[in-house]
Amino acid sequence: MDIGIVSSRYAEALLKYADCTGNGETVYAQARSLADCFSSVEDMRLLIRHPKATSDQVKLRILTTALGGPEKAAPELVRFFRMVMKNRRTKYLHLMLLIFMDKYRKENKISHGRLVMAADSEALKRKLTDIVHEETGGTLELETRVDPSIIGGFIFDMDGLRLDASVVSQLNGIRRQFIEKNRRIV
Repeated sequence: MDIGIVSSRYAEALLKYADCTGNGETVYAQARSLADCFSSVEDMRLLIRHPKATSDQVKLRILTTALGGPEKAAPELVRFFRMVMKNRRTKYLHLMLLIFMDKYRKENKISHGRLVMAADSEALKRKLTDIVHEETGGTLELETRVDPSIIGGFIFDMDGLRLDASVVSQLNGIRRQFIEKNRRIV
Protein backbone atom coordinates (compact mmCIF):
# COMPACT_ATOMS: atom_id res chain seq x y z
CA MET A 1 0.00 0.00 0.00
CA ASP A 2 1.29 3.47 -0.86
CA ILE A 3 2.36 5.37 2.25
CA GLY A 4 1.54 8.76 0.70
CA ILE A 5 -2.01 7.80 -0.24
CA VAL A 6 -2.78 6.34 3.19
CA SER A 7 -1.31 9.32 5.03
CA SER A 8 -3.03 11.80 2.74
CA ARG A 9 -6.44 10.21 3.26
CA TYR A 10 -6.09 10.22 7.03
CA ALA A 11 -4.84 13.83 6.95
CA GLU A 12 -7.80 14.86 4.80
CA ALA A 13 -10.18 13.14 7.23
CA LEU A 14 -8.62 14.99 10.17
CA LEU A 15 -8.89 18.29 8.30
CA LYS A 16 -12.57 17.77 7.51
CA TYR A 17 -13.30 16.67 11.07
CA ALA A 18 -11.51 19.70 12.54
CA ASP A 19 -13.40 22.01 10.14
CA CYS A 20 -16.73 20.45 11.13
CA THR A 21 -16.07 20.97 14.83
CA GLY A 22 -14.76 24.51 14.28
CA ASN A 23 -11.62 23.71 16.25
CA GLY A 24 -9.24 23.68 13.28
CA GLU A 25 -6.88 26.33 14.62
CA THR A 26 -6.28 24.44 17.88
CA VAL A 27 -5.91 21.11 16.08
CA TYR A 28 -3.41 22.71 13.68
CA ALA A 29 -1.36 24.25 16.51
CA GLN A 30 -1.25 20.96 18.40
CA ALA A 31 -0.46 18.93 15.26
CA ARG A 32 2.38 21.33 14.57
CA SER A 33 3.69 20.96 18.11
CA LEU A 34 3.49 17.17 17.92
CA ALA A 35 5.19 17.08 14.50
CA ASP A 36 8.03 19.15 16.00
CA CYS A 37 8.29 16.60 18.84
CA PHE A 38 8.49 13.76 16.32
CA SER A 39 11.22 15.59 14.42
CA SER A 40 13.33 16.43 17.44
CA VAL A 41 12.81 13.44 19.76
CA GLU A 42 13.88 10.31 17.90
CA ASP A 43 13.01 7.96 20.77
CA MET A 44 9.42 9.19 20.75
CA ARG A 45 9.16 8.71 17.00
CA LEU A 46 10.56 5.19 17.21
CA LEU A 47 8.32 4.25 20.14
CA ILE A 48 5.15 5.46 18.40
CA ARG A 49 6.09 3.88 15.05
CA HIS A 50 7.00 0.45 16.39
CA PRO A 51 3.86 -1.73 16.44
CA LYS A 52 4.93 -3.90 19.37
CA ALA A 53 7.03 -1.49 21.43
CA THR A 54 4.19 -0.73 23.81
CA SER A 55 0.41 -0.83 24.06
CA ASP A 56 -1.86 1.62 22.29
CA GLN A 57 -2.96 3.05 25.66
CA VAL A 58 0.64 3.94 26.53
CA LYS A 59 1.15 5.44 23.07
CA LEU A 60 -1.99 7.52 23.49
CA ARG A 61 -0.79 8.70 26.89
CA ILE A 62 2.59 9.68 25.41
CA LEU A 63 0.93 11.63 22.58
CA THR A 64 -1.48 13.48 24.87
CA THR A 65 1.29 14.23 27.36
CA ALA A 66 3.35 15.75 24.53
CA LEU A 67 0.39 18.06 23.93
CA GLY A 68 0.27 19.23 27.55
CA GLY A 69 -1.81 16.46 29.07
CA PRO A 70 -5.16 14.81 28.35
CA GLU A 71 -7.10 17.87 29.50
CA LYS A 72 -5.29 20.20 27.07
CA ALA A 73 -5.20 17.86 24.06
CA ALA A 74 -7.80 18.67 21.42
CA PRO A 75 -10.57 16.03 21.50
CA GLU A 76 -10.40 15.81 17.71
CA LEU A 77 -6.75 14.79 17.87
CA VAL A 78 -7.33 12.26 20.64
CA ARG A 79 -10.13 10.69 18.63
CA PHE A 80 -7.91 10.74 15.53
CA PHE A 81 -5.08 9.01 17.44
CA ARG A 82 -7.48 6.30 18.58
CA MET A 83 -8.67 5.73 15.02
CA VAL A 84 -5.09 5.55 13.71
CA MET A 85 -4.14 3.05 16.42
CA LYS A 86 -7.26 0.96 15.89
CA ASN A 87 -6.44 0.68 12.18
CA ARG A 88 -2.77 -0.05 12.96
CA ARG A 89 -1.40 2.97 11.11
CA THR A 90 0.72 4.53 13.86
CA LYS A 91 3.87 4.15 11.79
CA TYR A 92 2.43 6.78 9.42
CA LEU A 93 1.32 9.23 12.14
CA HIS A 94 4.17 11.69 11.67
CA LEU A 95 3.59 11.86 7.93
CA MET A 96 -0.16 12.22 8.49
CA LEU A 97 0.44 15.23 10.72
CA LEU A 98 2.81 16.83 8.20
CA ILE A 99 0.32 16.38 5.36
CA PHE A 100 -2.51 17.67 7.55
CA MET A 101 -0.49 20.81 8.31
CA ASP A 102 0.23 21.34 4.62
CA LYS A 103 -3.44 20.96 3.69
CA TYR A 104 -4.52 23.26 6.53
CA ARG A 105 -2.05 25.93 5.40
CA LYS A 106 -3.31 25.78 1.82
CA GLU A 107 -6.94 25.95 2.91
CA ASN A 108 -6.30 28.94 5.19
CA LYS A 109 -3.79 30.83 2.98
CA ILE A 110 -0.92 30.40 5.39
CA SER A 111 2.56 30.53 3.89
CA HIS A 112 5.40 28.82 5.73
CA GLY A 113 8.81 30.42 5.60
CA ARG A 114 12.22 29.96 7.19
CA LEU A 115 14.36 32.94 8.06
CA VAL A 116 18.03 32.70 9.04
CA MET A 117 19.49 35.96 10.34
CA ALA A 118 22.93 36.99 11.55
CA ALA A 119 21.26 38.84 14.44
CA ASP A 120 17.65 38.84 15.61
CA SER A 121 15.59 41.59 13.94
CA GLU A 122 11.92 42.16 14.68
CA ALA A 123 11.77 44.82 11.93
CA LEU A 124 12.91 42.29 9.30
CA LYS A 125 10.35 39.72 10.47
CA ARG A 126 7.58 42.33 10.35
CA LYS A 127 8.67 43.54 6.88
CA LEU A 128 8.70 40.01 5.42
CA THR A 129 5.30 39.27 6.98
CA ASP A 130 3.87 42.47 5.46
CA ILE A 131 5.31 41.71 2.01
CA VAL A 132 3.88 38.18 2.01
CA HIS A 133 0.49 39.50 3.15
CA GLU A 134 0.48 42.11 0.34
CA GLU A 135 1.45 39.57 -2.32
CA THR A 136 -0.66 36.58 -1.29
CA GLY A 137 -3.43 38.03 0.85
CA GLY A 138 -2.58 35.40 3.45
CA THR A 139 -0.48 35.20 6.54
CA LEU A 140 3.12 34.13 7.04
CA GLU A 141 4.12 31.52 9.56
CA LEU A 142 7.78 32.27 10.10
CA GLU A 143 10.35 29.86 11.53
CA THR A 144 13.39 31.89 12.58
CA ARG A 145 16.93 31.02 13.52
CA VAL A 146 19.92 33.18 14.39
CA ASP A 147 23.18 32.06 12.75
CA PRO A 148 26.16 34.41 13.20
CA SER A 149 28.19 32.43 10.62
CA ILE A 150 26.36 34.24 7.78
CA ILE A 151 28.18 37.37 9.05
CA GLY A 152 25.35 39.78 8.18
CA GLY A 153 22.06 39.95 6.30
CA PHE A 154 19.57 37.08 6.07
CA ILE A 155 18.45 34.00 4.14
CA PHE A 156 14.71 33.61 3.56
CA ASP A 157 13.12 30.42 2.19
CA MET A 158 9.43 30.12 1.26
CA ASP A 159 7.56 27.82 -1.09
CA GLY A 160 10.71 26.53 -2.76
CA LEU A 161 12.14 30.01 -3.34
CA ARG A 162 15.23 31.39 -1.63
CA LEU A 163 16.27 34.98 -1.08
CA ASP A 164 19.90 34.95 0.05
CA ALA A 165 20.99 38.39 1.18
CA SER A 166 23.75 37.19 3.48
CA VAL A 167 27.20 38.71 3.55
CA VAL A 168 28.84 35.28 3.39
CA SER A 169 26.98 34.54 0.15
CA GLN A 170 28.07 37.82 -1.38
CA LEU A 171 31.69 37.18 -0.34
CA ASN A 172 31.54 33.72 -1.91
CA GLY A 173 30.21 35.30 -5.13
CA ILE A 174 33.12 37.74 -5.23
CA ARG A 175 35.56 34.89 -4.58
CA ARG A 176 34.10 32.91 -7.51
CA GLN A 177 34.45 35.96 -9.77
CA PHE A 178 38.13 36.32 -8.84
CA ILE A 179 38.73 32.63 -9.49
CA GLU A 180 37.09 32.87 -12.93
CA LYS A 181 39.11 35.96 -13.86
CA ASN A 182 42.33 34.28 -12.73
CA ARG A 183 41.56 31.23 -14.87
CA ARG A 184 41.17 33.43 -17.96
CA ILE A 185 44.44 35.26 -17.28
CA VAL A 186 46.55 32.11 -16.84
